[in-house]
Amino acid sequence: MNTKRSTMVRLTATYTVLIVVVAAILYPLLWAIGASFNPGNSLVSTTMIPSNPTLSHYVELFTSNRVLYLQWYINSMKIGLITMILTLIMVSFTGYAFSRFRFKGRKNGLMLFLLLQMIPQFSALIAIFVLAQMLGLINSHLALILIYAGGQIPMNTYLMKGYLDSIPKDLDESARIDGASHFRIFLQIIMPLAKPILAVVAINSFTGPLGDFILASVIVRSPEMYTLPIGLYNLVADPMGASYTTFAAGALLIAIPVTILFLIVQKQFVSGLTQGGTKG
Repeated sequence: MNTKRSTMVRLTATYTVLIVVVAAILYPLLWAIGASFNPGNSLVSTTMIPSNPTLSHYVELFTSNRVLYLQWYINSMKIGLITMILTLIMVSFTGYAFSRFRFKGRKNGLMLFLLLQMIPQFSALIAIFVLAQMLGLINSHLALILIYAGGQIPMNTYLMKGYLDSIPKDLDESARIDGASHFRIFLQIIMPLAKPILAVVAINSFTGPLGDFILASVIVRSPEMYTLPIGLYNLVADPMGASYTTFAAGALLIAIPVTILFLIVQKQFVSGLTQGGTKG
């Protein structure tokens, strides 16, 4: 009886915590959805569901002359996709090298990657700005892509290396006996088995640039080069009149490509999170 009662107490406590966490996540999201359909420019409302819902804010995003939302969206998608592709390529090679080869400086390299991940990118803003200015990359998407892709390498390499360590090396040895080169083993044997961790890296490297404001605001200058975070920020910082409801509508649309990508790689993503990094 005591065992049954203790089990009920644990279940009740667990579900209570889960309900509180879900409510804390969903409440601001639902409020933002309601605000995006709310007439006017204010987020202040007596009800979460607007009494007179309107699509005018969504229409304004794509028709207003002062809001280059579609251009900002294209800019962010371009930067995010290119960053994701570059990160996948670089992290796949670095993770494979650290997992399968033994070379001088290997352990120090892994430790360096871990230390670099602990240092936030914005702590090097001055150095990044000066370097971008010297290379003529101010107001350039190329600068953002290089910064984002480079910043994704340390932690994702650690994740990739940990996952590849869980793949038996007997597969490599069998392939080498059959005359396969390291590159062929990497491409045809290891990478197909590493789809789960590749999905994790893809999600991380794609969503990172979409939510970055600090680095993008340092590099990008002209409105037509803005990414979504900068453009949306200007909607609420506009001295001519902040438009919080239009901001809410624009922010919600950012979730569409992220959701689509997550649905595509959902199974691999969950498997990669549970299996990646289990071995050092």
